[in-house]
Amino acid sequence: MSERRVLSLIAWGIFALLVYAFWNYGRVVNTTVLIQAGHVGRTKGNTGSISSNGLVEAKWNERVAIRVEDILKKKGIKVTRVGAKIPIVNAVIAVAIHFDGSAHECATGASIGHDDSVDARHLAKEWREKYSKFFPFHWHKDNFTPNLKHYYGFSRVSASRGFLVLELGEITCKEQTDWLEPRLGEVANMIANFIIKELKK
Repeated sequence: MSERRVLSLIAWGIFALLVYAFWNYGRVVNTTVLIQAGHVGRTKGNTGSISSNGLVEAKWNERVAIRVEDILKKKGIKVTRVGAKIPIVNAVIAVAIHFDGSAHECATGASIGHDDSVDARHLAKEWREKYSKFFPFHWHKDNFTPNLKHYYGFSRVSASRGFLVLELGEITCKEQTDWLEPRLGEVANMIANFIIKELKK
């Protein structure tokens, strides 16, 4: 193969990578609701928690996210569901779905992360009131920590009514997972109905 041919193939390869990167990261997605399934698709770095009995957070995140998406779409709501890779998004409401993990089993529980905007604080308050009546385990204060402040989703998503990172329970706590596993459908229904109610306001 000639040197010119090799250089041409390299150039086309670089061009294809640039197009792929732009499509996945540079394009702007306009939607009503963004649902992020935390850690899904990530193979290195922060891939999410795994319990001692093999439960994988990313799989639970995806199960709940898919169910939420299905419910919202059946109501005629425009929904975009993504995994760990988030494009630039304009949305009304954005929700990232996670289950917490801890090196010390049962040290955590449910929490809400947000960017501390007025709208996000309102959404967080409404979600806490709803989920705390259902989830019988430990709750943390709103999780707007210095680390979460730099959560990559906040810089890529503009949500006019707020972007919440929902930690729905601790996947490394057997007591919580035994309670949560048969109720994941209820959790998804609760998230979807919460979003529908907020959109109507």
